[in-house]
Amino acid sequence: MTAVGEAQEMQPGINEINKKSSSPFLKQYNWWIQMLIYSFFVIAGQSVGTILGRLYFDNGGESEWMATLVQTAGFPVLFPFQWFSTAKKTGPFTPKSFPKILIAFYIFTGIFVAADCMLYSIGLQYLPVTTYTLICASQLGFNALFSFFLNKQKFTPYIINSLVLLTISSVLLVFQNDPGDSNKASKRKYAVGFICTLGASAGYAIMLSLTQLAFQKIIKRESIRAIIDLTIYQSAVATFAIIIGLFASGDWKKMNAEMNVYKSGKVSYVLNLVWTAISWQVFGVGCVGLIFKVSSLFSNVISVFGLPVAPVLAVIFLRDKLTGLKAVAMLLAMWGFVSYIYQHYLDDLKMKEAEADAVSEVALVNERGAIVAS
Repeated sequence: MTAVGEAQEMQPGINEINKKSSSPFLKQYNWWIQMLIYSFFVIAGQSVGTILGRLYFDNGGESEWMATLVQTAGFPVLFPFQWFSTAKKTGPFTPKSFPKILIAFYIFTGIFVAADCMLYSIGLQYLPVTTYTLICASQLGFNALFSFFLNKQKFTPYIINSLVLLTISSVLLVFQNDPGDSNKASKRKYAVGFICTLGASAGYAIMLSLTQLAFQKIIKRESIRAIIDLTIYQSAVATFAIIIGLFASGDWKKMNAEMNVYKSGKVSYVLNLVWTAISWQVFGVGCVGLIFKVSSLFSNVISVFGLPVAPVLAVIFLRDKLTGLKAVAMLLAMWGFVSYIYQHYLDDLKMKEAEADAVSEVALVNERGAIVAS
């Protein structure tokens, strides 16, 4: 084969590399936009869901099963997005592309989510918002541990700094007194709430790591449809399990009476449950989206970053006091968040440098090919 022939044969591969190297910036902007949207979903959904859940109990709601049900029952609002979303790199699901292991994963994680949501409901019922928020921050430490073993998460100084700051920002809240609120529960119930919230945080951290592992090993689809599918199927299984518990416990018989004695009225009772359900579905989509786009640890970082928002909302809706301690906690949380984002900025710079080197190599190959051809 002649040198000219070799150069011509190399040209298609060179053109393909040039085509791929022409769109990295567009992909990066798209990635950041999606990450910001998912982060907003996590923070907004978590904060609103927590406040509405607390309002449910404060206004006379007593059913732990109902408070748990609304955390998963809002999944039908995602059906339109599921129908209109299309997979970018794979076709629609077929029985062959929907393996038994994936079905088993949805069933197992759905039941796990139901149990975890029940633990969160008990904790929110017996603990003040600030204490509840503090304990929820422990999920970051649990997730860091599980991510290290299950997802091979690498820790850099900036990530460690972020984890420490975000944890401290929530730990500070334990020193904030909640006059009147903490006294509503007995010491026994307070201890139960503490243990349940701690267990729920550990369970949530495991779920995030398992979800990331499932995306890598089982689902293997890079599309928004995969995110929505996972959220819907998990929530559907969890809702079914919780409904069984609701009827088995007999709480469904008390719903009418509970609605009649609800302090804010029947309409407020229904709206509280509906918007709580929607809020937690928004939160779920955001979490799964961040796991898919970045990692389970990053999803948890965003979640913990949003935890101090709940006490601020409590100032508005629960008449709590905004103290200097809470303001400091918010600032530390923002600092930790920026530290983590900066690490991703450094990662982007390294990736762009690698792409620039690849483009330079392609240019050299093109130049040599042109010389040989001439």
